[in-house]
Amino acid sequence: MSQPEVLHTLGRWTADRALATPERVAVDDRGVVLTYRQLDDRATALAEVFLDGGYGVGDRIATITGNSSDHVVVFFACAKAGLVLVPLSWRLSPREIAQQLEQADPALLLVEDEFSTLASLATDRLITPIARGILGTHGIERDIVAPLRRDSTPPVRRPVQDNDALLIVFTSGTLEQAKGAILTHSNCFWTNLSLSRTAEITSADTVLAVMPQYHVGGWNIQPLLAWWMGATVVLERTFDPARVLQLIADRRITTMMGVPANYLILSQHPRFASSDLSSLAHAIVGGAPMPEPLLRVWHSRGVALTQGYGLTEAAPNVLCLPDEEARVRIGSAGKPYPHVDVDIADPVTGERIEGAGQGELLVHGPGVFSGYFRAPEATALALRDGWLATGDLVSRDAEGYYRVLDRIKDIFITGGESVAPAEIEGVLFGHPAVADVAVVGVPDEQWGEVAVAWVVVRSGAATDETDLLDFASAALAKYKVPKRALFVESIPRSSSDKVRRRVLLGQWTEESAQAGRISS
Repeated sequence: MSQPEVLHTLGRWTADRALATPERVAVDDRGVVLTYRQLDDRATALAEVFLDGGYGVGDRIATITGNSSDHVVVFFACAKAGLVLVPLSWRLSPREIAQQLEQADPALLLVEDEFSTLASLATDRLITPIARGILGTHGIERDIVAPLRRDSTPPVRRPVQDNDALLIVFTSGTLEQAKGAILTHSNCFWTNLSLSRTAEITSADTVLAVMPQYHVGGWNIQPLLAWWMGATVVLERTFDPARVLQLIADRRITTMMGVPANYLILSQHPRFASSDLSSLAHAIVGGAPMPEPLLRVWHSRGVALTQGYGLTEAAPNVLCLPDEEARVRIGSAGKPYPHVDVDIADPVTGERIEGAGQGELLVHGPGVFSGYFRAPEATALALRDGWLATGDLVSRDAEGYYRVLDRIKDIFITGGESVAPAEIEGVLFGHPAVADVAVVGVPDEQWGEVAVAWVVVRSGAATDETDLLDFASAALAKYKVPKRALFVESIPRSSSDKVRRRVLLGQWTEESAQAGRISS
């Protein structure tokens, strides 16, 4: 009888490194280090505890925790035992966490002490109780918590296979209620292999990880690849610009990943110009294209930047623009990663578009997810004949380079013309006084919808609404120019740096209603 294939299961990654480089530091968690031997020993022991305690292949382990080495241990223990890690965002409200717990239906919830109150407020809303424990050597690694099963079905006992689920990551939910995207061992293997072909990490690297571990980028954009290759990962709980600049110098960080907002905040810090960035040879930018002025700032400090586009459902790596091309193809998202196929289709008819053109981005390959957890209708909408329909409008030029224009659902129509907010934002980002900007189509009696811009002004810079609208008028068709520019202290964004346009639209609607009541 043939054995099931386990070529791409991630549970053996720490075991392989523990054999090859046992004393090399795998995780530096605020000065507390784990070697590869220690990481594998703890993960292996915890996997055995899970299995002995009544957990089986496919059982979900939810977590509410900040970035930590204890969480890394849980990840690899799940990988070894065939369990599914469901990292939940500690930034959510108790109501939102309760909704995600109901969707994920975990056998166990592991909570870091710092978030104990948040977890209690969330679980108090649940009809069906969930077994609960704490992370680490003083918690689940010492005292097993038995699962609370809803029925008498025994746990599944078999070897872990490539297509077994490894992660359920909830989408950001900027447009609708978040859904749990299932990422298998195979998905994670192939997306990390793709990343390694473009943004190489070696055992000599020291990686700074600031992306939260409830986000797919907190695992699959550098950290997992680093542990596969035997590098050291410096884990940070939160993004503090002063601390990040100090860590780069002190720990001799060689590479990191962040969203454009991270790099903007770092560049605006008073110590940025004098900080020692000599070790930082390469950085990855995700979430959105890097504005040209910010790109020049980082290039002036000698840091190479690889830009990319991805989404949770693709595990997440899809498009990539290496540094040498980012310098000349400003705003482009690049070409597909190795092992990734992409195409474009008419958003209305679904017909494929040949050659240069504009349409919805479709993605195919071994990194594409297997579906949303217990959501067959949403899965059927996302996966069309094996291709992932991203919901993103892109353009493709004659050379095969892609540019992400906007979310299709964010595009609004003014006077019969379709407008992409991201295009307007890209123009306004070019104004020297603009630090951040978001554009939304709001209702208008005459035109149906018109653009309104919310703007954050750079510290020490000066501008006003007339100046910004005149600046936009010089680069945009008249119907695309915002009717208003509103100045705010910050733009509401998701954890993956996506603008939460519905929040801004809600604010506009509420303020317009209040103004109407006052005027009447």
